[in-house]
Amino acid sequence: MSTEQITAEVAVVTDENFAREVLEQELPVLVDFWAEWCPPCRMIAPVLGEIAREKTGEFLIRKLDADENPLTAREYKVLSMPTLILFRNGVPVRTIVGARPKVRLLAELNAALSE
Repeated sequence: MSTEQITAEVAVVTDENFAREVLEQELPVLVDFWAEWCPPCRMIAPVLGEIAREKTGEFLIRKLDADENPLTAREYKVLSMPTLILFRNGVPVRTIVGARPKVRLLAELNAALSE
């Protein structure tokens, strides 16, 4: 998956801008920790794009290439890809490991957001 394929709704974050783009946001932020070599990461990317468009104003979605940004991946103990971490007020509140169908992923996110 190239950067060109990432939609405008799903912005790329790095070790350098993670705090500003994720931890300091008012809205909850779902971060997709992914890697170029990961087939399930490519499978979930279009699903995340759809969710980002559908849930505009409810939460943000960001992508972080774990291979290119090892400091953040290590800090949040990301060992498998894809790993999705939902942050609220700068705090991780839910971790989802592995690709999911859209319906199941939305159900998990909605449950976490309603807690």
